[in-house]
Amino acid sequence: MNIPELFARGGVAMWPLLFLSILALGTIIERIWFWSRILTREREVAGRVIEAARRDWQAASDIAARSTGLPMGRFLSSALRLVRPDPEVFRLALEISANEEIATMSKGDKVLEAVIALSPLLGLLGTVLGLINSLGSIQISDLGSGDATTGTSLGISEALISTAAGLIIAIISLAFYRLFQGFVFGQAKVFRQSGSELELLYRQAWASQSFPTPPAADPEAEKTSP
Repeated sequence: MNIPELFARGGVAMWPLLFLSILALGTIIERIWFWSRILTREREVAGRVIEAARRDWQAASDIAARSTGLPMGRFLSSALRLVRPDPEVFRLALEISANEEIATMSKGDKVLEAVIALSPLLGLLGTVLGLINSLGSIQISDLGSGDATTGTSLGISEALISTAAGLIIAIISLAFYRLFQGFVFGQAKVFRQSGSELELLYRQAWASQSFPTPPAADPEAEKTSP
């Protein structure tokens, strides 16, 4: 029995299950593409920015600004682009940016959660409807005959197709959901570590007032300005 035949015998519940499977597959592919771009580069960007901050805050800010295509770059740049902020403001900027980036990393989780919850229920619904249809077609006069037993067994086996399909979709979605959750937790740990190191360096620089001097204004530009 091929897939089209299984789908046809699974009953009406196979159509919403097909929609959920396409939705889950699209979300999984999008998340795999997202994580494949950033997992190997986040620690590198954080290390470069923090190492530069030990020597030159302007250089650290430039490195972070050039890496804003990555969550880590946007996270560090959110605080480094401020002009000599108070240390508490610096910390607050990091916290707000971290929350925004982690929320972006968790994109798609709600979709997978819905698929995981709905797929088994839809599969069970399809099974119940299939059993109702199978048992309802049995005539009282056919009870005890071989034809009735064969027909009932076939109807039950077809009714269970939707349950199996729902469980398969839920299991696959759950596996990728847990994988993506692990990535998010790992990145949150990297964010906390990098943000704490950068904040510590900034507080030390703030205490010693070792900040770069802003570039002097161009006198000619001031004369020509309205």
